Amino acid sequence: MGSLRIGVDSGGTFTDVCMLEEETGRFSVWKLSSTPSDPSVAIAGGASEAINRFGDDDGKVSFFGHGTTVATNALIQGRGARCGLVTSNGFRDLLDLGRQRRPHLYDLQTDKPHALVPRDRRLEVNERVLFDGTVERGPSEEEVRTVARQLRDADAEAVAVCFLYSFVDKSHETMVAEILRDELGEVFLTTSHEVCPEFREFERLSTTVVNAFLGPVMQGYLSKLTPRLVEAGIDIPPFITQSNGGTITFETAATLPVRTVLSGPSTGVIGAVETARAINLENIITFDMGGTSTDVSLVENGKPGTTTEAEVHGYPIKCPMIDIHTVGAGGGSIAYVDSGGFLKVGPRSAGADPGPVCYGLGNSEPTVTDANVAMGVLNGEALLAGRMPIDRKASLTAIEKLGTQLGLSTEDTAAGIIRVVTANMARAIRLISVQRGHDPREYCLMPFGGGGPVHAGRLARELGMGKILVPRNPGILCALGLLLTDIRRDFSVTHRLSVDSGNAESIRQTVSNLKAYAQAWFEDESIKPDNQRVLASADMRYAGQNYELNIPLHDVSGDTPFVDNLLVNFSQAYERQYDYTAPDEAVEIVTFRVEAYGVVEKPTFEVHKNEGSDPSAAFQTNRQVYQPEIGEFMKSPVYDRDLLCTGNIIVGPAIIEQMDSTTLILPDQVGTIDTYHNLVINEGAD
Repeated sequence: MGSLRIGVDSGGTFTDVCMLEEETGRFSVWKLSSTPSDPSVAIAGGASEAINRFGDDDGKVSFFGHGTTVATNALIQGRGARCGLVTSNGFRDLLDLGRQRRPHLYDLQTDKPHALVPRDRRLEVNERVLFDGTVERGPSEEEVRTVARQLRDADAEAVAVCFLYSFVDKSHETMVAEILRDELGEVFLTTSHEVCPEFREFERLSTTVVNAFLGPVMQGYLSKLTPRLVEAGIDIPPFITQSNGGTITFETAATLPVRTVLSGPSTGVIGAVETARAINLENIITFDMGGTSTDVSLVENGKPGTTTEAEVHGYPIKCPMIDIHTVGAGGGSIAYVDSGGFLKVGPRSAGADPGPVCYGLGNSEPTVTDANVAMGVLNGEALLAGRMPIDRKASLTAIEKLGTQLGLSTEDTAAGIIRVVTANMARAIRLISVQRGHDPREYCLMPFGGGGPVHAGRLARELGMGKILVPRNPGILCALGLLLTDIRRDFSVTHRLSVDSGNAESIRQTVSNLKAYAQAWFEDESIKPDNQRVLASADMRYAGQNYELNIPLHDVSGDTPFVDNLLVNFSQAYERQYDYTAPDEAVEIVTFRVEAYGVVEKPTFEVHKNEGSDPSAAFQTNRQVYQPEIGEFMKSPVYDRDLLCTGNIIVGPAIIEQMDSTTLILPDQVGTIDTYHNLVINEGAD
């Protein structure tokens, strides 16, 4: 046997493991219980189990990738480092002032998140660089050492350094950082020009502070995980996924943990992209439904949408990430009657513990999972291939109680819960599609996560989407995505330039400088020239506007009319986004960006021969499933997905069960197993 590629995705309840034998192309997937008190235990255990199951004297691990929620959870739960901040004089309160926007415009009771650095640990130094790079004054060594001693006396575990125009001139931040390292020793130190060399001071400050807040947490986590992986037999540099869908080394993640805040969800999108690409499908909408939330993302022409700004738990973060929209709609989302007597679902969730009522762990409020159990969609006896017992009677009792408040039957109450949560998810998809100029009917819906395939049929019907692609192992797609993800690093710089022929050389030079940083990174990571890819782009806007669109910079060589092409591409993108253009207005570039990829060898999905249309070999039983459209239970065949073969056709209504998920095929929908053992569901097919 040859080399093994291992991907491990760590979740709150389960740790998913995906293993690929490179020579044979054989995938193996499984789940094991997570260890929330120390996630590294389960991760190393999964790696060890993979090697013990499939390794031998001739086999070795050639790649280990890891998706984590450590940074996300630390930020959400406020369990980060005790931070200090050094900033330009007059700006210590910027962290509180922000943009002076309320989180929810019409909710006067909403609280802003607590500042990650209290005011008494925000210290100022006498420095000022002007917007054009002119140095008005610089900090003295004496005052910086005084500030360092104050932070040491305050027991700061991490320090963020962020000056007003450091993205133009980083010299003051560099000088202050050197003195702080000399005075504070092992304290985690981060500067804004390393984390986010871009304009918009509040977002840059927030990103730098979040990085400092998470730094010691990530370092501690990786310092535990690394030796455990070595003990398990991983003797190569391991990788961790970033929010942008690429991977970075553990060393880089320990320095820039803010780039891993969306580590988990991003790999699911990459797994979806590669799964769709295998069947020449480029335009998809991903739908990742877990226990607490649903993540959706739009992929056009095989490339996921990206953004450079997002808010995570109320904290602005400015770094490249896959554009993922999250709503509080998961299997554990709780259904209730609001003060107006209307049925609502989520965002409050029962999570994994105590979980839905049917888990029997103490929750008495009905959830989305309970509604699916009551309707017969989910197995009323056990899930996870029999490992998780289910109490259907408890679900029915809880939903009946809720139905009494609404004046509805138990079945119609359960159907109402599903209807509401479907509407919530449909709104999320319209936000990333319709509101941005994309028609969801022109895309294929790709569900994954434990709950995605359960709800995909109804969601696609709600949106008028005629095609659904359910991957072979939807519940562990994030772990699979780890084996399909390229190494990636992003470089950016704010440099405002008018887009005209007079600035063509300045545009070329700025792009060239960023590509030089990318080339240095390739050399540091020992990435071979054949595996190097560089993509340049620019954030552009009409002069005077406050928001930008990212436009590719395909070719800026001297013999191409790239300025004219850039203006045309911007105009087209602007019209699609806002439905109009202003051809007489000046256009400017604000920020230049370069994406550097170290392309990894992608595994080849196994192709299976056609075994005919008859799925009867996979038939398990018949189950009564409630169909709200007719107000009755209908007999629906239940199939074991592991036994379905290429060419099998399943006519709805039907249920397809597997260890990591359940797929519902509605009446008038038809599913077909393709050559890669994906399940393709079409609406109204013969």
